[in-house]
Amino acid sequence: MIKYLLPILLFAACSPKQSTKKINKKATLAYKTEALLGEGAFWNHQSQEFYWIDIEGKKFHIYNPEKNQNISFDLPSRIGTVVPTTDNNKVLVALEDGIYTFDMLTKNLGMFSAIESDIATNRFNDGKCDPAGRLWAGTMRMDETSAKAKLYSIETNGSFKERLDSITISNGIVWTKDKKTMYYIDTPTLKIRAFDYEEETGNIDNERVAVHIDESLGYPDGMAIDENDKLWVGMWNGNAVIQFDPLSGESMRTIEVPAHNVTSCAFGGENLSTLYITTARVDMSKEELETYPNAGSIFKINLDVKGVKSPFFKIKTQ
Repeated sequence: MIKYLLPILLFAACSPKQSTKKINKKATLAYKTEALLGEGAFWNHQSQEFYWIDIEGKKFHIYNPEKNQNISFDLPSRIGTVVPTTDNNKVLVALEDGIYTFDMLTKNLGMFSAIESDIATNRFNDGKCDPAGRLWAGTMRMDETSAKAKLYSIETNGSFKERLDSITISNGIVWTKDKKTMYYIDTPTLKIRAFDYEEETGNIDNERVAVHIDESLGYPDGMAIDENDKLWVGMWNGNAVIQFDPLSGESMRTIEVPAHNVTSCAFGGENLSTLYITTARVDMSKEELETYPNAGSIFKINLDVKGVKSPFFKIKTQ
């Protein structure tokens, strides 16, 4: 979801080249559209719908696979992520200047947590809810090269806590099924970091690198986790989603996607065995757009592994 200009390569870690020999499947087109920067993949297991966003298009989308129908909501600024809440009519959205509630019936938008509302050089990017129902969302600098952003957790009452600093482009975040480990991506570092996680407090510690990603594979963007605690990562500039084993650090298989910039993914469908994938059209040359005419669309692939239900935000009700 970023331009990946030359300066960010200074962040890349030296690591052995990874093998992705299991290139045995390709994603197919699920819904044709031309999102500038499709992102924020989230499967609503209650409504059986795919929530996603177009950051640069300033839109929140809901795609219904059964009807092959996509509805859109316009928002006033770039939207970094969206998560359903325990109030069926409302979602939580991360906009440029904070976290908002958005009522899908009335279209009312209300400030929920004014995080970094005074920092015009930053905007929110990716985020997901932890097992306790907190939203974790990170920011990024508009220039996309300075490590001056942060990762936050937001509680049910709108209070927040800074969890990590010195972030450049906050991206994928997931938790293991035993609720003891959190994995996190700061894209230009080319790493997936692991932390010990405590559900009750949200505290994280014991930081280590679970996966070093070779630059030749692209840049890690959004991330999903399957029932076996393996990681599925959308690869910007990589034309693929790659499955990684965070315990060994090795790549397991590659899902080829007919789009240059693959941004995020989520397990969906009735059995959580269909991987839905978002893509982008920004930062592509004329030749690349001709090669990948469906860039910006939603893609899918049926897999032999299932995902897990993603938690909703536990919004406080009156």
